[in-house]
Amino acid sequence: MKLHACFALGLTAATLAATSDGLVITLQLQSKSFEEASVAVSPVRNVAVYLPPGYRESSSRYPTIYFLPNPLDGDYRSVFDHRNARELFDAAISAGAIGPFILVCPDMATPLGSSWYVNSPVTGNWEDFMIDELVPRIDAQFRTLPRRDSRGIAGIFMGGYGAIRFGMRHPDVFGSVYAMHPVGTGSGIQIMDSIPNWDVLAGATSQNDVRKDGASLIFTTIFQAFLPDSGRPPLFIDLPAHRDGDRLEIDSKLTAKLRDNFFLESMIPRYADNLKSLRALRFDWSRADRNQDHVYANIAFTHKLNEFGIRHEAEEYNGAWGDANWGEDGRIRTEVLPFFERHLSRD
Repeated sequence: MKLHACFALGLTAATLAATSDGLVITLQLQSKSFEEASVAVSPVRNVAVYLPPGYRESSSRYPTIYFLPNPLDGDYRSVFDHRNARELFDAAISAGAIGPFILVCPDMATPLGSSWYVNSPVTGNWEDFMIDELVPRIDAQFRTLPRRDSRGIAGIFMGGYGAIRFGMRHPDVFGSVYAMHPVGTGSGIQIMDSIPNWDVLAGATSQNDVRKDGASLIFTTIFQAFLPDSGRPPLFIDLPAHRDGDRLEIDSKLTAKLRDNFFLESMIPRYADNLKSLRALRFDWSRADRNQDHVYANIAFTHKLNEFGIRHEAEEYNGAWGDANWGEDGRIRTEVLPFFERHLSRD
């Protein structure tokens, strides 16, 4: 693997915490994975790294969790700045819910939102950035246990999608996967093409035009990742449907291409053996999600995993999406960290 990266290390105010506390360090990575992107994506990618209590005084090596936050909830640092993640991790380690670990939270967002963690001629090579640049550099910069059995990946919502996708395609890099309420797992109750505002997409004269409609904004990021067209500014996408009066005309070939490459359930046949090789795979979803497409799709996803004999854990929990993730009694503390304690190797 080629390392196209140069790190500038900056210490945040959190670094000045007492040695009994964990540290949160902010890194800047100068990447070459976005040089050919059609849209202006900054090559300087920010990364927040949590180091456990005693890291500086120790010579020990630690397992690593890569964490992909929900881009709709804020930036790469939001879990530390607004969710008290450092304090939560410190308390979990102190209570013995998990041994000391390193956590890496990278900025994986495009100018419009989620990158969907894939290589795209429009938004850049996000998969290459993660696998070829970020992971090797973290292993070189910090005292990790640099092997897949000691490296896990987790994420929330769109980040949960990314966690499963990386586990599917790179089980040699990430040995354990926990996805919290992943989206994009498969078909929902309504057809996908019924969700965006096609008039907004067809009439956009700048990227900012799609920001006026939330669903169209999200689907623009999906199309930039999976139906990219560098010759079609300003959105640089192929549209799999358009309005003809009151009718919605769907392009069957583009829709098939989108489904085959975007939906995780469509990828299972291609990556079943990879998924079987994981040390552990778990995902969950909330029963009271206001978008019942997510509930429907995740139930179908666990059934399809079973059809291919892929061992995994899947849980539908009671509550609204996002209500119970953080805090002392939240699912990060009670489910995610104990999961990685069981499955990350410290040998």
